[in-house]
Amino acid sequence: MSKETKFTDEELSKLKEVQVKYIEVQNTLGQTAVQKLRLAQQINSLNDLEEKLAKEFKDTQIAEQQFLQTITDKYGQGSLDPQTGVYTVADTKTDE
Repeated sequence: MSKETKFTDEELSKLKEVQVKYIEVQNTLGQTAVQKLRLAQQINSLNDLEEKLAKEFKDTQIAEQQFLQTITDKYGQGSLDPQTGVYTVADTKTDE
């Protein structure tokens, strides 16, 4: 037959403290895991947005090039003053 020993109140109190600490740590670990998941979701969203904006940037560059080509074909080589909207055709004459 096994010998039984009853813990003292102090020992039971210490055991309870350890159990409470384990529960606190487990809860905090769970909260940390959830925070990491949320951060990962935010990072994924930001990466998706960055990709979308990079594509829009490239598309805008292409649209700009096409517009400039259209203007050059229509008016010839020149420069535009964006403040006034005046397009000045470059002098293509060469001095002889």
